[in-house]
Amino acid sequence: MEFGPDDQVERDAPEAPYEQLAGILRARLERGDWKPRRPIPSEARLCDEYGLSRPTVRRAVAELVSAGLVFTVPQRGTYVCASRAEDERQGDT
Repeated sequence: MEFGPDDQVERDAPEAPYEQLAGILRARLERGDWKPRRPIPSEARLCDEYGLSRPTVRRAVAELVSAGLVFTVPQRGTYVCASRAEDERQGDT
C-alpha cells in the first residue's frame, strides 16, 4: 500500500503500525522534508507525533536503514543518506 507524507498511522489498518510509519517516513523523505546528511526527528519525537511506542518507531526506522534511505550514528541520531547524484558531485571536487 502507498502511504502519503501527511498520512497518520491507523490502528485498524491491515498493515502493522511499523509498516505504516516506515511508508509515511519514506514518503516524507521523497518529498524532501529532510535534507541529505541532516537528521530526521528523534525516536521520542516520532513516538509523540504518531502516538506509537518506541519499539514500533525503532522497527520502522530499521526498515528505512535496511532500504538505504537513512543511517544511524550512535549517540547522535538518524540521518538522511546522501543522494547518488550528490555523492557523484562530491566525488568531482
